[in-house]
Amino acid sequence: MVLGVIWGSNFIFMKMASELIAPMQIVFFRVLFGFLPILFYGFVKGELYLKHYRHVHHFVVMAFLAIIVQYYGFAKGTTFLLSGVAGAVTGAIPLFSFVLAVLFIPEEKASALKALGALLGFAGVFTIGAPSGEQLATSNMVGVFYMVLGSLGLGASFIYARKYIIPLKLPPATLATYQLGVGMVILGLVTDYSGMSDIWSDLYISLGLVVGLGLLGTGLAYIIYYYIVDKLGAVTASTVTYLSPVVALVIGAVLVGEPIGILEYVATLMILVGVILLRTKNEKQAKH
Repeated sequence: MVLGVIWGSNFIFMKMASELIAPMQIVFFRVLFGFLPILFYGFVKGELYLKHYRHVHHFVVMAFLAIIVQYYGFAKGTTFLLSGVAGAVTGAIPLFSFVLAVLFIPEEKASALKALGALLGFAGVFTIGAPSGEQLATSNMVGVFYMVLGSLGLGASFIYARKYIIPLKLPPATLATYQLGVGMVILGLVTDYSGMSDIWSDLYISLGLVVGLGLLGTGLAYIIYYYIVDKLGAVTASTVTYLSPVVALVIGAVLVGEPIGILEYVATLMILVGVILLRTKNEKQAKH
C-alpha cells in the first residue's frame, strides 16, 4: 500500500514541476535524487563489485528503456494530461509487457482470457485519449502517446531483463544501482541545463520534485519494491499496479481538484479489469 501511494503520487509532482522546468530536466532531477539513496542502499547491502563492469552493456540498455524512455515519456505526457489521468494510463503497463512478451518470448502464450484482458485494457487507454471536444481530444491523444511510450519503455525493459539480466543472477539492488547510475550519466550528457534553476523559485514544487519524486518516488520506491519481491515474491509485488492508478486519480480529483469526469473513471476501471484478466491465470499457476 505504501508503494502504491508513493508511485501514485509521482504524477502530481511531475505536473507541478512541469510549470517551471522542461520534462527532460524533471527526469534529470528525479534520477539524481533517486540514485543517491539507491547507491547508499547498494553499498550497505554489499552488492556492488568492480567485476560487474563486464555487464555494462546490459545496464546501458536497461537504463535507456527503464529510465530515459520511461521517465521522459511520463514527464512529457503529464504536461498534456491531468495528473490523475496520466496516472490512470500507466495502469496499462502490464498490458504492454504482455504484448511484448508474446512477441519476443516463445514460451509466452496468448490465451483467450489474456487476449480479452489486453483488448479491454487498451480500449480503456484509447477512451482516455479521446474524450469529447476537438482541442481537448488532441491534447489528450498527444499526452497518451507519451504515456504509452513510457509504458512501452518499461515493458520492454521487463522483457530484456527476463532474457538477459535474470540469467546473470545479479541482486536486485545491484541492477537498480547500476541502472540509475548509467541513466544519470546519459542524462548528464543530453539534458539542456538552461533554466533549470527556475525549479528553486518555488519551495513546494522543488520539495515535491526532490523529496516526493526523487528520494521517495524513485529511490525509496525501488528499495521497497525489491524488498517486497524478496519477501513476498514478484507476483505479489506486481499487484501494486492495481493501486497506483487509483491513488493518482484520488489525488488529482480530491486533493488537487482536477476536473476528472466519469469517462476517465470508467476507462481506468477498464484498464484495471484488463490487467486482472491478464494476471488471473498467472497467479493461479504461481500457487502451484
